[in-house]
Amino acid sequence: MINLNTDFPIDVEALECPPVYSTDKGAAFCGDSLELLGKLPNESVNLVVTSPPFALQRKKEYGNKNQSEYIDWLAGFARLVYRKLKSDGSFVLDLGGAYEKGKPVRSLYNFRIPIYFCDEIGFFLAEDFYWFNPSKLPSPIEWVNKRKIRAKDSVNTVWWFSKSEFPKSDVTQVLTEYSPRMKKLLEDPDKFYNPKKRPSGHDISKGFGKNNGGAIPSNLLKIPNSESNSQYLRGCKALGLKAHPARFPGKLPEFFIRFLTEPGDLVLDIFAGSNTTGFVAEQENRYWISFEKDIQYLAASSFRFMQENIHDQALKDWHQEIIDGKSLEVSPKANQLRLFEKAAQYHN
Repeated sequence: MINLNTDFPIDVEALECPPVYSTDKGAAFCGDSLELLGKLPNESVNLVVTSPPFALQRKKEYGNKNQSEYIDWLAGFARLVYRKLKSDGSFVLDLGGAYEKGKPVRSLYNFRIPIYFCDEIGFFLAEDFYWFNPSKLPSPIEWVNKRKIRAKDSVNTVWWFSKSEFPKSDVTQVLTEYSPRMKKLLEDPDKFYNPKKRPSGHDISKGFGKNNGGAIPSNLLKIPNSESNSQYLRGCKALGLKAHPARFPGKLPEFFIRFLTEPGDLVLDIFAGSNTTGFVAEQENRYWISFEKDIQYLAASSFRFMQENIHDQALKDWHQEIIDGKSLEVSPKANQLRLFEKAAQYHN
């Protein structure tokens, strides 16, 4: 038995393994994403949003691939994602940049990916986004810190792929706060501008002074990655566990979940890590599924769904139950965890 809402969009029993933990809105599974993806029903997912291990020259503890094999490796997942997406579904991919080995020259791998995905798989590039992380430390060390011949790398490319030319999207769900000047303009439009056609060709009419509840966001997303006091980090610290080293901030998947889905839609993360995506989807009243091959990362990710005042010993006991192969059921209404009797066999 899996504790999922009876309205859950798909039958997760098709995955043929118990989740590491589940809520009435979603479930986190440990295993090979290629195998798990293959078992999902075709055209069943509204949004896949994920951040895969980047193509870096140095191996990282979370299992990145080198640049020469990266595109073929990632395309294997993308082909399955394409099949599993609904006709108006989207695939959002966060990718960091990289340098060529031993040279202060940028790799082009993350720009070759959208070309390959569109030309060879059939995706459309709905829009390119750029995530600016103002809190990112200077890197790469050799070219920025030591030799001081390059500026620090603080922007990731975030590709929004769609299965059709007109995917589900609603920018009114992600409006940003008006600037102080725009707020003044809305208070007294006649004082700040005259309706007329500008030299740029834009026809600024009276409608420009209408309050639409916020400004249309740009494709440059300024989101600091400076999480320091979350329930997830508190749990990791209490148990002496190392937090996932490549987490993205919740505001990043939140933007795309709000933009590209509606409450009740299904969101999938195929490289879940600490399961930020699943947690945000839960908060946004979306159904979710998360795949992660590392049981240690996934076990710790369950801390995100636990009550803030939970005792450290309870955290330790529940974490150990997951490592030992039990499946946890998170009950949001009661804000507590209950153990399934069913032992998991996915990480044997």
